[in-house]
Amino acid sequence: MYIRRKYLLSKALFSFSRYSQKLILELTDSSKKSKRSWISYILFILLNFLLFSIDDIGIFLALIVDLLIGLYLNKQFSDRNKILEVIELIKNGDVKAKVDDKGFHGDNIYLARAVNSIGRSIDKAVEKSIKDEKMKAKLITNVSHDLKTPLTSIINYIDLIKRENIDNPDVRKYVAVLDAKALKLKKLTEDLVEASKISSGNVSINNIKIDMALMIDQTIGEMYDRFGEADLKVTTRFQEKHMFICADPRHLWRVIENLFTNICKYALSNTYVYLEIRYIVVDGKRKVRLSIKNISATLLKLSGEDLTERFIRGDEARTSEGSGLGLSIAKNLTTLMGGEFEIKVEGDLFKAIITFDALEQEACI
Repeated sequence: MYIRRKYLLSKALFSFSRYSQKLILELTDSSKKSKRSWISYILFILLNFLLFSIDDIGIFLALIVDLLIGLYLNKQFSDRNKILEVIELIKNGDVKAKVDDKGFHGDNIYLARAVNSIGRSIDKAVEKSIKDEKMKAKLITNVSHDLKTPLTSIINYIDLIKRENIDNPDVRKYVAVLDAKALKLKKLTEDLVEASKISSGNVSINNIKIDMALMIDQTIGEMYDRFGEADLKVTTRFQEKHMFICADPRHLWRVIENLFTNICKYALSNTYVYLEIRYIVVDGKRKVRLSIKNISATLLKLSGEDLTERFIRGDEARTSEGSGLGLSIAKNLTTLMGGEFEIKVEGDLFKAIITFDALEQEACI
């Protein structure tokens, strides 16, 4: 008799547990989300109150129900953490990451499916963007090459005309204008080809050990006369005499030369250009940071981020020189070498910041 009573009690407890679990899942999966939380909470309180008011068996049942709810909430939190992990992966660039929503219930299954949908949409958008960028780069390259042949002929014929004895001063002036414009168009065409190659990653990078401080000193020496012609005084401050990084010397020189050329063209005369190289620590990693500051001759109305976009000039009214590609090329080259390139603008203060990981070993890996 005792055994039979114990069996019936166990069966009742098992049935009650299954019914409670089913009720919880039905409430969780209910589409009436605005009422679901309050209904579940009220039922939980009432059920505990009723069971605790019966007897010892009721208290035992209440404990079982509370344990089941605790296990369920733990499962919900665990599922939510899986979703958050995938969201973090997508945020860090892994747009193909997916949430396995098997066994999910309630908001979690809707959230998981939404995250998966967002990941697929971002993946498609990235693929389309890459495809469009490659098409643009190919178009620019093809058009630039098509322009190169007739442009070379124009420059050669202008050169032939310049060698002739021209008595008319107006004609000489016209030829000089044609010569300047043709050379400017040639430079623009070359910049277009280079910018398209760099933006698509179609450029070779050969990083080796480079003394950043020494390279800056050498570049300043090479451009000393140009700084003098622009009436600019260069002052340097290096934390150490030798500071090593991994970079491609050809491309790094191009980046620095581009910045120095811009300064010579657009900085305010009779002012200082400040160059500083020092070590900084970011997320526990030591880096070498080069900062170049100068005062612009005109007020810069664009942000630093805008200035690194293609075909953007700091002075929107300036059309006499510059293609608007220089800073974009410098930024893309720096990124391809593994560095960071940033422009900051505050009124007429122009500041360029280039950052590379400090080389802690003897050679680049």
